[in-house]
Amino acid sequence: MSRSLDDTDVACVNTNYAIPAGLNPQKDAVLVESKDSPYACVLAVRQGDENNETYKKILAIYQSDPIKKFIEDKYKGSILPAF
Repeated sequence: MSRSLDDTDVACVNTNYAIPAGLNPQKDAVLVESKDSPYACVLAVRQGDENNETYKKILAIYQSDPIKKFIEDKYKGSILPAF
């Protein structure tokens, strides 16, 4: 992706490509999705595993305040916690 930047006037680029290419989505983007975007990472389990205690623990850790703070501090608004 980064090799093509000089060959285009505008592009739609996911953050996971933009950041390694040296772009700052908060400064370099024309448009950034809002925190209410329907495109968020989700934890999905097979039907019947909804009450698996291990998965519930993983979800609780993932949606914890320390993880939210890490995401906010590291990505400075370029990636938003969706929980």
